[in-house]
Amino acid sequence: MQRNINGAMFAKMVISASKMLDLNREQIDTLNVFPVPDGDTGTNMSLTMQSAVREIKACKSNNLAEFADAVSKGALRGARGNSGVITSQIFRGLCAVIKDYNDFDTKILAKALKNATTVAYSAVSIPKEGTILTVCRMVSEHAQSICGKVKDMETFFQEIIAKAEEAVKLTPDLLPVLKKAGVVDSGGTGLLNIYKGMYKALIGEEIECAETDETEVKTDPTREHADIFNLGTIEFGYCTEFFIINLKKRTTLADIDRLREYYMTIGDSVLVIGDLEFVKVHVHTNNPGRALSEALKLGEIDRIKIENMLEENRQLKKKYEAERKPMGMLSICSGKGIEDIFKDVNVDRVIEGGQTMNPSAQDIADAIVKINAENVFVFPNNKNIILAAEQSKSLVEGKKISVVPTKNIPQGIAAALAFNPDISADENFIEMLHAIDNVTAGQITYAVRNAKVDGFTLTKGDVIGLDNKKILAKGKDISAVAETLIGKLYDQSHSLINLYYGADVPEEDAVKLQEKLQEKYPETDVEIFCGGQPIYYYIVSLE
Repeated sequence: MQRNINGAMFAKMVISASKMLDLNREQIDTLNVFPVPDGDTGTNMSLTMQSAVREIKACKSNNLAEFADAVSKGALRGARGNSGVITSQIFRGLCAVIKDYNDFDTKILAKALKNATTVAYSAVSIPKEGTILTVCRMVSEHAQSICGKVKDMETFFQEIIAKAEEAVKLTPDLLPVLKKAGVVDSGGTGLLNIYKGMYKALIGEEIECAETDETEVKTDPTREHADIFNLGTIEFGYCTEFFIINLKKRTTLADIDRLREYYMTIGDSVLVIGDLEFVKVHVHTNNPGRALSEALKLGEIDRIKIENMLEENRQLKKKYEAERKPMGMLSICSGKGIEDIFKDVNVDRVIEGGQTMNPSAQDIADAIVKINAENVFVFPNNKNIILAAEQSKSLVEGKKISVVPTKNIPQGIAAALAFNPDISADENFIEMLHAIDNVTAGQITYAVRNAKVDGFTLTKGDVIGLDNKKILAKGKDISAVAETLIGKLYDQSHSLINLYYGADVPEEDAVKLQEKLQEKYPETDVEIFCGGQPIYYYIVSLE
């Protein structure tokens, strides 16, 4: 149990945080909302942290104050984009507190996290919730509440990480543009990775990864879940970043504040941070020349980067349109294994839904919009979802939507397998209807109350086997009921039995059932798949 962190450990934690960010930077990049060059959050945060690491490695002692100063200055000098600058300010606030100690405990760290939040919020002209700032704040508040009773750092960081994960999941509810894009906040996810990386160092786990080179080609922020035509307009088209160095002797901190206020009149996403040694500027504006001219009044400008976000967005939209497919597929299901199966048979998008969690028509429409295809086939896979799927048609413009009336998972898989990219959408729809008619399906689940149904007297908790119409078997043993159900569904025309076992069925039980059925039906192939679905112990199909 470690109660205090000294300079050497803090340095290891920052290095580990940088590695964790770099390891996951591409995943973080894909979470960006706008497909513009300013949008590579994971890469920007990673390069910012790598700059801090370079300063750490140049330190000549293990003194905490020296390391804290190195991290603060290194992160600021290397800060890239909004996310990188805010990251640098989080560390600036944190390091401003811990540098006054030889080592620090959970109470001091909680104080440092609080200051990190204050500095980060003050760095942004108009702070928004649902961003990295929210994650920083919620972690800080939680740290304040537990630091008096949690003394060991391992437990403290576990608590921090859990709170950060909760905050990241909350971001779409706080920032509508995230919910519309179907993502969580990328900057908040990056900060979560920083906390995770620090924890790895604390418990002695190494993170192996090759760090990103600044010249490396960045990942394309275009992604399948972005509705790039409907996220709003870009009001200010030029992402402008630079440093002000060698500030004039007459320049004051008040001048820096006035510069920030001026930029707010000609643009947005304004960040002006630093001191009389150097200043970091980031602004989205339609007049980058005016931004540079105003900065020259304070000192020299250096490391200028201006990117045309409007043109990049136009090019990405053209690419999106060029890649538009004639046909795509959407499936509604629950269970990681079932989801993976649909993806394996080339379904473009899967949304969660099933017996006890029916998605709304709007949920389905939102998913349809994010499939880059002219015609979209929807597989409801549940009779209670078919109507909502039909209603979703009225909520989507510019696409032809065909709801294939699949009432269960096996029918949905059969419909997806029937898809042929070489025939028309109308012909595919007919083929899919034929395919689902040839599927015999059943489910093994449990009774939720006492009842008399279909000639069976059921007690709450009984295992029951049913097809899409009625109960066909009941008992206390899952495998025995499954065997009985299959016996009632099977006929000599069937050449394949598929078993999709659910979250509550051990794999070994599924294997035993497979072997028993294979022995009972030697002329029929019996296959098992991990569906991972809730509620249903088994989903069964016979073809």
